[in-house]
Amino acid sequence: MKTEFTKSISAALAILLFSAASWHAQAETLEISGGTTPWAEAIEPKLPELKAAGVEIKFNGVGTGRGTLALIDGKISMATVGDTLEDSVGAAKKAAKAENREITVPGNLVYTKIGADEQVVIVHKSNPVTELTKAQLKDIGTGKITNWKDVGGPDLPIKVVVTEPSLAPGQFFKKTMMDGADYVQGAVEVRSPKEVITWVSRTPGGFGAAADVHMKAAPGDARMVKAPVIMRPLGLITVGQPAGAGKKVADMLVKK
Repeated sequence: MKTEFTKSISAALAILLFSAASWHAQAETLEISGGTTPWAEAIEPKLPELKAAGVEIKFNGVGTGRGTLALIDGKISMATVGDTLEDSVGAAKKAAKAENREITVPGNLVYTKIGADEQVVIVHKSNPVTELTKAQLKDIGTGKITNWKDVGGPDLPIKVVVTEPSLAPGQFFKKTMMDGADYVQGAVEVRSPKEVITWVSRTPGGFGAAADVHMKAAPGDARMVKAPVIMRPLGLITVGQPAGAGKKVADMLVKK
């Protein structure tokens, strides 16, 4: 025979199980693809609040271009990007070109700004160079300067490390610090912003631009040098205005 205490415990457990089941039934799952920096900077810190609001997120960190391409292809309903709408679409076109295809861009893409990211210039920790000007950054990026001795460093070849064209960080640095000029032939192209840090950490002559948030998390053997401020926008892209779970995310992240 059950005691009153046992009955009370059973009833409480039943209520908890019912509540959990109800929450899972009401929770919306939102699939997002795109840049890892806007994810790390803006969305990831808000995951507990989003979960409390009934939103579960599945994130695929494929970069701005591939994330925007997935949105245009109708595979997801929201992309995270580390650039303007125009340049994010440009990155998607480059990603599509790499797949030997062209895309038709919807005319109703909506960009929601959710923050900004500082890009920092990094070198190997053994490199004594402490400061670089915009002109020097451009000359290093384009290959006009190829040895660290030409900017006050050791007699050591410079190895430029950059994210591939479908990723926003390298393209934004190229646009703002190199006036749109092409990177030096032979620059190492990597598939994620974090890989820039990894490469520079392993390469005494390494040079690159990295997201401040990633440097703070895992600098490895790379360090920052003083350089002009490089701030890029972080945003969300949707086809039409954000709706459903996407609206909850946008409303929570948008800077008032």
